[in-house]
Amino acid sequence: MSDTEGTTPGPAPAGQPKAGDRRRARILAMQGLYQRHFTKSPISDIEAEFMVDNDMTKVDSLYFRDVLRGVHREQAELDKLIEPFLDRPLLEVDPVELAIVRVGAYELRHRVDVPYKVVINEGIELAKRFGGTEGHKFVNSVLDKLGRRLRLAETRSR
Repeated sequence: MSDTEGTTPGPAPAGQPKAGDRRRARILAMQGLYQRHFTKSPISDIEAEFMVDNDMTKVDSLYFRDVLRGVHREQAELDKLIEPFLDRPLLEVDPVELAIVRVGAYELRHRVDVPYKVVINEGIELAKRFGGTEGHKFVNSVLDKLGRRLRLAETRSR
């Protein structure tokens, strides 16, 4: 996956999903996690609902499932990773921004095929689109600090 996953138009290399398909997968995963925050519905029900209610032809559905299930499964561990970088208690973080940061934390931890700069940029774009007025600054700060911790070798070259 290239360093410009979220912005490069054109065909993806053979066997690789298109950047836009991954972006749409992140959006749906974030929305599913946001929904779970309020409804407490089983994650499998949310996944099934999203798979039926959305046009998945231009979504990397495997990535959507991996991120949605992975963040749900590891939520407590991900929260422990991000808490040191928060400027407020976890319970006071906006649910949209929390879902975005959790998605980014999961990607930084498990999806080394996605460069840390892409994870951060995608988180910022999600926050600009769905979060509060200054939410993108919060997301940037948390994911940048976490990226430096989880991707030390990759961030050293900055």
